Amino acid sequence: QVRLVESGGGLVQAGGSLRLACAASGRTFARYAMAWFRQAPGQEREFVAAINWNTGRTNNAGSVEGRFTISTDSAKNTVYLQMNRLKPEDTAVYYCAAKFTLEAYPPTAPLEYDYWGQGTHVTVAS
Repeated sequence: QVRLVESGGGLVQAGGSLRLACAASGRTFARYAMAWFRQAPGQEREFVAAINWNTGRTNNAGSVEGRFTISTDSAKNTVYLQMNRLKPEDTAVYYCAAKFTLEAYPPTAPLEYDYWGQGTHVTVAS
């Protein structure tokens, strides 16, 4: 059974950085797309970034382009989201998601993903 556990959230000042981690277990993830989504209070879940574990190809939301970077560590079965130059509007619960795929590029729609973590809170103070 696939299990995703996020960590690394917290409180940070605007302009600061955080690195989120998603520890994945229960499968061999070489053929999986891994993604980060976020959900702010009263808002719908939105796409942040995704990576195809096999091809390394990524997709990023325009709102985080140039500030956030998604990466994987196969030895640790972990996906990271490095978040730099954080803004108050980045405040949300961040979720890790996984989906088996044969496509080169990872999908960006939440409905495409089959497995989800419990989320980690990120608060950016102004």
